[in-house]
Amino acid sequence: MPAAPSPTTRSRRQFLTLLGISAAAVSCGTATATGGGSGRSGSQVTTLKYQGNVGYVTLPELAADLGYLGDLKLEWVGNTISGPQDIQSAATGQIHFGGAFNGAIVKLAAGNAPIKAVISYYGVDQDVYSGYYVLEDSPIRSARDLLGKKVGMNTLGAHSQALLDVYLSRNGISKAEAAKVEALVVPPVNTEQVLRQRQIEVGVLSNVLRDKAVEAGGIRPLFSDFDLLGRFSAGSYVMTERFVKENPDTVRTFVTGVGKAIEWSRSTPREEVIARQTEIVRKRGRNEDTSTLRFWRSYGVAGRGGRIEDKEFQLWLDWLAERGEIKPGRLTAAGLYTNEFNDQGKG
Repeated sequence: MPAAPSPTTRSRRQFLTLLGISAAAVSCGTATATGGGSGRSGSQVTTLKYQGNVGYVTLPELAADLGYLGDLKLEWVGNTISGPQDIQSAATGQIHFGGAFNGAIVKLAAGNAPIKAVISYYGVDQDVYSGYYVLEDSPIRSARDLLGKKVGMNTLGAHSQALLDVYLSRNGISKAEAAKVEALVVPPVNTEQVLRQRQIEVGVLSNVLRDKAVEAGGIRPLFSDFDLLGRFSAGSYVMTERFVKENPDTVRTFVTGVGKAIEWSRSTPREEVIARQTEIVRKRGRNEDTSTLRFWRSYGVAGRGGRIEDKEFQLWLDWLAERGEIKPGRLTAAGLYTNEFNDQGKG
């Protein structure tokens, strides 16, 4: 009888199942996303359905509040639980756009989902990064110390696990040894607590949740994605290829508006950006806590106006090919995205 799969193997299989979308489902969902009932005026959609995040202001929400989307409206349909879930919802037509880690987009495209990345929406820089934290008294000091340990992250097969793999590989850990590091799904809002209760040895903390945990003391960083790769755009918004083809003006308005919001957030004093975000959250009336917004520093997008570069997908194409999750050469970085509709940063 074959040995039972390890928890890590089971977790990875569960994630791959999450991303496994049948061609029929995608085809049906895409028709829904581009059909009527979504605020059409003339021949193009004028209201975009999307998922948000609790206590957080997404770039499209900021763009809408700043008036950068013109007559284009956003319709919030709920909050996403993860990037892979968000782009899956976009691919199947439940929403018009969704955002995720670029590696998850590669994986979804490899499953024959007809999607196209249209603009970067989050990234990594000296202020915005994911840190891999341990308790202050933890014996973990190196990559090899992680063998046999549990690492909590928001989802598997995405940004956090990819960077963990990069860290292990760059520090001489073989694939066989890396399999002994157990990646576990832990909701971001619970990661600090689970780490402090010693249910995991390492917790991935980002942005405001990271800053709050660091402020409380008792933890220290092992490494961060900024340490490994420097500044880069890490995730993109995607739409279905059919939607892009049938709604080019809408896509241009959306992408350019989001790009303008990125540049507004860069050029505006931080306190003013936070004040604007706080007002947006309060106005939408969802009984959300706005206290974490005070830790906001930037969206971390590298390219001007969110324009995408080949290297922001090539890294993950190589990573997934090395893991055996996609066939080498089947996809190209240039085929996964377009800057055609982004009027920001041209030239």
